[in-house]
Amino acid sequence: MIVGTSSGPLVKGVAVLFMVLEYFRHPDATPVYERFRQRGRLAPDGLRYVSSWVTSDLTRCYQVMECDDRALLDQWIDAWRDIVDFEVFPVITSAEAASRVPSSETTNT
Repeated sequence: MIVGTSSGPLVKGVAVLFMVLEYFRHPDATPVYERFRQRGRLAPDGLRYVSSWVTSDLTRCYQVMECDDRALLDQWIDAWRDIVDFEVFPVITSAEAASRVPSSETTNT
């Protein structure tokens, strides 16, 4: 399952952050961590791992990835889709979100 795939075309050369929700199948983290230990992250060149958090019950991972070409993210997902289900959302930082929302002081003048 891949949802929330893109909010529109990416601009080549402009990096986009993606929040990737990973749901370990069955739910079992063992195959995921075994593959990671044996083969690494399997990210293609141009896809950058930012950070991740795993739920305490080891059933889900919340991961931030960055790239300027959505095909790179899809290529990485293809390497894991046999043992992980995915949801993907383009995201922005809180600082960027704050800068996009006009201040009530500037909208009332």
